Amino acid sequence: MARSSFYSGAVDRVKMATKYIFVTGGVVSGIGKGVATASLGRLLRNRGYTVAPIKLDPYINVDAGTMNPFQHGEVFVTEDGAETDLDLGHYERFMDVNCSKGSSITTGKVYRNVIDAERQGKYLGGTVQVIPHVTNEIKSLVQRIAVEQEADVVIAEIGGTVGDIESLPFLEAIRQMRTDLGYENTMYVHVTMVPTVGPWHEVKTKPTQHSVYKLREIGIAPDVLICRCEVDMSEEVLEKISLFCGVPTEAVIQSQNVETIYEVPLIYENAGLGNFVSKRLGLEQRESKMQEWQKLVNTLKAPNNEVTIAVIGKYTSNGDAYKSIAESLIHAGIPNDCSVNIQWIESDQLEGDQPPASFLEGLDGIVIGPGFGGRGIEGKIEAIRIARETGLPLLGICLGLQMAVIEYARNVCGLEGANSEEMQADAHYPVIHLLPEQKGITEKGATMRLGSYPCNLVNNTLAAELYGSTRITERHRHRYEVNNDFREKLQEHGMVISGVSPDYRLVEMIEVPTHPFFIATQAHPEFKSRPNRPHPLFTGLVKAALASKKAAVL
Repeated sequence: MARSSFYSGAVDRVKMATKYIFVTGGVVSGIGKGVATASLGRLLRNRGYTVAPIKLDPYINVDAGTMNPFQHGEVFVTEDGAETDLDLGHYERFMDVNCSKGSSITTGKVYRNVIDAERQGKYLGGTVQVIPHVTNEIKSLVQRIAVEQEADVVIAEIGGTVGDIESLPFLEAIRQMRTDLGYENTMYVHVTMVPTVGPWHEVKTKPTQHSVYKLREIGIAPDVLICRCEVDMSEEVLEKISLFCGVPTEAVIQSQNVETIYEVPLIYENAGLGNFVSKRLGLEQRESKMQEWQKLVNTLKAPNNEVTIAVIGKYTSNGDAYKSIAESLIHAGIPNDCSVNIQWIESDQLEGDQPPASFLEGLDGIVIGPGFGGRGIEGKIEAIRIARETGLPLLGICLGLQMAVIEYARNVCGLEGANSEEMQADAHYPVIHLLPEQKGITEKGATMRLGSYPCNLVNNTLAAELYGSTRITERHRHRYEVNNDFREKLQEHGMVISGVSPDYRLVEMIEVPTHPFFIATQAHPEFKSRPNRPHPLFTGLVKAALASKKAAVL
């Protein structure tokens, strides 16, 4: 009896073991591993599985917080305040999950943990080496997230390209995890490129073959190949890739460019990837409920309306610097049955010889984006003034709120020279100043007000109407705030402070009620928008932009 019970329990544990999928990339960087990882996660989520995504980044920075957005793109912020790579935004948007600090594992974080352990004597005097100490730390961090999120499946994307020196410890760690956890609980997905060359656009498989050879040298044989290609690959090409790379033909998945990235999960599903992965990992074969996803993709591809909204920021020459804002605008178009054309405007362009108003011609709305430092600030302030005076719908985000307050203080309240202490330490009217708890902090990494914070909205305001509630939470990433010494002055001249922290200490949201749509938030609402759940501030902006456009026609 006892023996039977023991073996029954063992079988149950095997059935419930977390499955691990590791996504690597080859041939070139920027091949789309993040979207591939997120799309695969969507297929599993639609089958009812709990999925925990992870990004393994080979850079030595502890996190992405101090990275230049021109080089690295957007810093994505999680609910618990992690500053991460923008791919975590893809994971959250596609899978409709919340990532955490544990979802981002960098070389810097790994080595910091290992060195801290060595300093504390936890290795008992042993010589600390990449193998086993660094690889063990990587494996520990990956498996920890599975426990924390009670995941059925962990999907871990390894940053960089196979062959990079920096990513070798991560690749060695995931190679070891197959030995540790078993073939049935681990799976390798390799995203690669199949280019076309010559005047006849001949499909070439050799780069993919070499990429797989490189993986095999490390000891990893891929189970699935996701092939980025510009044209349909023939059965002959698919069979050739299968033969030379040792992957079943049904596991060679074509991935061509699409009208919207949200179509990628549908392509994978139609190619049979969801069923193949489920079968390969011994998961229960479940129906894939893609109807809602198909519906939102249909709206994105064939909307009945169209608006043009500009994002005015400091880093618009790299579209990835405002990736979540761009995606949030696209999401907001879905409930409005509307295509959102995004126009990128570098804010310092509005400070040149050309009239600032000329940059805003033909627009239906604007977003004043976040950022740091003084470059382009006056251009943002001028754009806000024009929008306020002409009735152009406006949404300000983080620095956008601060600039809206400065513009209002200068041009409505009569506080000439009003500014932020960030831009002008000796400003006569410092309407924006440093958070008190930030004073004395010298380190730059992970020291801002980060993560999710509650906010109370005032009844009968635009903010409360949009959210449909007076108690909300939003994610933050900032050091400066509205100076409370000027609150009364701003309100006397018609600005409404529509959102505050529960202790009333911090201004979280402002609006101008005499304007058709003028609202700004100290938070980053773009980090919480999902295609199936667009954020209300962006939805409201697109709705107002559509109304403004229709009114202009009349």
